[in-house]
Amino acid sequence: MDMEQLAQVVKQVSDFVWNNLLLYLLVLTGVLFSVRTHFVQVRHLGTGLKRMFGSFSLNGKKADHEGMSSFQALTTAIAAQVGTGNITGCATALASGGPGAIFWMWVSAFFGMSTIYGEAVLAQKYKTVGEDGHVTGGPIYYIKARFQGAFGKFLAGFFSLAIIFALGFAGNMVQSNSIGDSFHNAFGVNSLYVGVVVAIVAAFIFLGGVKRIASVTEKIVPVMALFYIVGCVIILCINHATMLSAIQSIFIGAFQPQALAGGIAGVTVKEAMRFGVARGLFSNEAGMGSTPHAHALAKVDKPQDQGVIAMVGVFIDTFIILTLTALVILSSGALSTGQTGSTLAQTAFNAAFGSFGGVFIAICMLFFAFSTIIGWYFFGEVNVKALFGKGATKIYAAIVVVFVVLGSSLKVDLVWNLSDLFNGLMVFPNLVALIALSGVVAKLAHEDHD
Repeated sequence: MDMEQLAQVVKQVSDFVWNNLLLYLLVLTGVLFSVRTHFVQVRHLGTGLKRMFGSFSLNGKKADHEGMSSFQALTTAIAAQVGTGNITGCATALASGGPGAIFWMWVSAFFGMSTIYGEAVLAQKYKTVGEDGHVTGGPIYYIKARFQGAFGKFLAGFFSLAIIFALGFAGNMVQSNSIGDSFHNAFGVNSLYVGVVVAIVAAFIFLGGVKRIASVTEKIVPVMALFYIVGCVIILCINHATMLSAIQSIFIGAFQPQALAGGIAGVTVKEAMRFGVARGLFSNEAGMGSTPHAHALAKVDKPQDQGVIAMVGVFIDTFIILTLTALVILSSGALSTGQTGSTLAQTAFNAAFGSFGGVFIAICMLFFAFSTIIGWYFFGEVNVKALFGKGATKIYAAIVVVFVVLGSSLKVDLVWNLSDLFNGLMVFPNLVALIALSGVVAKLAHEDHD
């Protein structure tokens, strides 16, 4: 079996895991947490938004070994959530599932908000203080707390290895490739040179530890979000004549894809649901077990306080960033070109901005993908430290830097497909623990709010 055949086999396995198992498990977990917390995402989204804006700062208190501010934890989580999936992932969902996919993205995000509430609450409740006084937390800690003995160690170890590979190594290759491609397309710059620069800056941040990571994310995340939102709003103003039909197509396509004039040929309701839910969950990472590593470090009075803040991350990622991307593409008419991925997104932005569209996408890709590299590195580092000790983190950082350089100019389908597969595999142990601990989350939610 050659590399190409192996890549295809891995893709088939990955597609099966995501489309036949994870989609249903993730949504059902969200429904379970919604019911058990009495729909905390409805009752307390406002509380989360107030706390986010109340603690907003581009230069807050420095993170230390005892953790970081609630806002820094949120921006570190959003740094990982808002990535290339918000542009290319959204475009792929539209091309494959039609406009209706966006409706199902919203549905998955609605339930995902309760899941991520549970993840953040558990990360806070079961965070630990090491012998060196450093606070740490994440799924491996609440997995071990719920499942004692060999089974708990196996689940936690499996999760750690999967997230290190899926996000720290292969995932960051995907992100750097997006930066390299977009800069090559916009400016004609050699992708490898872009990768080297990105890797050097990333290494500087990695070596600064959690202090530098928190300091960077609290500055870069608000700036990148604002830049992208303003750009999209300008385009939507330019495309105002087609805005109403774009919004209508989302709701019609969710239930009757073929009723759309000039709609996506052959798209069914099931496909709209599948691509919408899959891309939505892949983007906002609710239930995947990544963002709890950041939320565990927040200095809050009660675990519930960070839970309501965590919900804001999914809200911003899906209901604002992803929705704006979708409306830009739909209102531009680019969907009828038959393009997909970043090419479709770039066509939509070019329609309004002309040649500046490619530059705009390149800048946004740099912001989005680079912030994700930082977030994913940090999530992997927590697990490297837990598995192999603090001394292994510098080796891990060096490997990530090499992968960032390689990924910028080298796209190997096998690595990309393995990244998708391991992204899926790391979800299972996290969901097992989440479901087993759902009663703990429900009790804390009711204690705080009832």
